Amino acid sequence: MVKLVQRRHEPVVVQTVRSATAATLAYVAALWLLGDSPPPLLAPLTALLVVQVTLYATLTSGVRRVNAVVAGVLIAVGFSALVGLSWWSLGLLIISALVLGHVVRVNEFVPEVAISAMLVLGVSHATDLALSRVLETVIGATVGLLFNTVFLPPVWVESAGEAIEELAGRMRALLLDLADEIGGHTTVERAAARLHQARRLDHDVVQVDASLIRAEESVRFNPRVKEGLLSRIVLRTGLDTLEICAVVLRVTARSLTDLAKERTDEPLFPPAVASALRELFLHMAGAVDSYAVLITTQISTSAEEAETFLVTELSAARTSREHVAELLLATVREHPRQWQLHGALLAEVDRVLDELDVEKRSMRLAEELDRYSTERRDRYPRWDRLQRRARRLRDLAAGALRRAGR
Repeated sequence: MVKLVQRRHEPVVVQTVRSATAATLAYVAALWLLGDSPPPLLAPLTALLVVQVTLYATLTSGVRRVNAVVAGVLIAVGFSALVGLSWWSLGLLIISALVLGHVVRVNEFVPEVAISAMLVLGVSHATDLALSRVLETVIGATVGLLFNTVFLPPVWVESAGEAIEELAGRMRALLLDLADEIGGHTTVERAAARLHQARRLDHDVVQVDASLIRAEESVRFNPRVKEGLLSRIVLRTGLDTLEICAVVLRVTARSLTDLAKERTDEPLFPPAVASALRELFLHMAGAVDSYAVLITTQISTSAEEAETFLVTELSAARTSREHVAELLLATVREHPRQWQLHGALLAEVDRVLDELDVEKRSMRLAEELDRYSTERRDRYPRWDRLQRRARRLRDLAAGALRRAGR
């Protein structure tokens, strides 16, 4: 029971309760409007398919579902009037329905076009069944849309932020493990274990990306969200940065594993270099952690503190990096074995620090906002002209009010 209460806010639990409720309401509405002979089971089925975890997904799936059923009914009525039911007409009907589904762009509901067409074609009173099927579908879709409009789905931005912080926490743990193990003699098995740990970050990124897609959809068309676009872009660009860092960390673990294979009977680095590298990895771990806090924090005060801490950690990491570079250069001059791995390690550190840079983050946010604005203007030119006209009228009215006040 305690676990059930703790999981009541998870997407699966929320979706299960909402879908079951909407389907029941759709069945009651269909009984009231159409009667119970035969039972209008298509209405709750449609509501079950239409009600999604976000309002945007519900709207799009509802429209596609109704389009799929109407398209299937229309093509079945035409076939019924012209050729009737036979083995060759059934095959031709299925092919035509599937092609029509792609033409009307119902996406995941393409099979529904063929299913609706076959059900209508297979009865003697095709017109009556066609009308009943369309009405039940419309009732189910309408109830599903109204349900998600009246009882707005949750906004999943917070859960996406938590997923990003968990990903950053795993990256931080990897850097801390590398810092702890780099000082002594590192066996090939331990280095390979860290490489596998770094590779698992790819799977973590995929899971976070799915959570972020759900969060991006949850803020679209949602009246409870005022700055949905900014939240979406901040989280998306932040995840892109962490994904690049995860890839670079995997390459870093690969370089250290290759170095461990070449130095099986000795430490990877001399004590002075190992100590400096440990300090560098610790600062990088702190920078990754503070970056995640920065992109997921909604309160401005906490965000400023996270940005300050990030700048501090990055500055300390760059100082440590220069110290490590000097020590590695001196080491390579004395013992030039595997010098290319030393250079690769420094290049990977530079890439992580560059990706986490605060100024680069600001530039990336500005670029994404400009790109979104351009795409929106190109996609909806009339809406853009109306918005510009409304802004001009608002500015003119504000100027007139200011002049009248003088």
